[in-house]
Amino acid sequence: MAIASVVNPVLTEDLTAASKFESEAIPILRRSLHDEAIEHIRDMIVEGLLVGGDWINEPELCRQLQISRTPLREALKVLATEGLIELVPRRGARVARLSTQEMEDLFEALSGIEGLAAELAATRMSAADFEKLRDMQVKIENLHAARDRLTYFHENRALHLAIVHGSGNSALIKIHAQLIARVSRARYQAILSDQRWDDSIAEHAQILAALEKRDGPLACERMRHHIAHTGKVVLASVGKTSP
Repeated sequence: MAIASVVNPVLTEDLTAASKFESEAIPILRRSLHDEAIEHIRDMIVEGLLVGGDWINEPELCRQLQISRTPLREALKVLATEGLIELVPRRGARVARLSTQEMEDLFEALSGIEGLAAELAATRMSAADFEKLRDMQVKIENLHAARDRLTYFHENRALHLAIVHGSGNSALIKIHAQLIARVSRARYQAILSDQRWDDSIAEHAQILAALEKRDGPLACERMRHHIAHTGKVVLASVGKTSP
């Protein structure tokens, strides 16, 4: 009995440690590389380092990202589902092109979806949600002042996603997710114009003000104008203006 009383605490401690180790297990490295590869390649497309129509040089991209071909190819498959990459049988992968008509259609659809999302979010978001939006607005204003375009782009995207998720409408959220990746490159292109970037900051503040007033129709109107304005700048930059 005395021996048991000495041994059992040790065994219990070992089992507790083992259980803790198992609960703190980290994801396998391949998953981490896969996720990082997706993010890096997506950013390269958004920034124009990989241009529509370009074939992906897998050995060179593996060298740049310091990964093997397995996580790279897994990443390319995910990006293909987002419409950013085209997988061509027996030839490889290339960056997808967007015609001006496709861009016009995407911005038109996005304007309607995000407008409706803003209208719903105005009455469904909580006070805590609005506080987070205010913090995000301050962050993008600071990034704008620092002229940090890529970080601004990511934070601006997060702000838009927060509003869409604030709608509480799962169908809208799903449709938006299917469109947003394809239009990302064009949205980044828009803020290459300093004037559009300046205007965008002001428009975000107006959208936030409408949301905080819980004025759904006004929030919808301002969001639709914001997205449409971005679309017009992008289309004009490629030689076509919206009707």
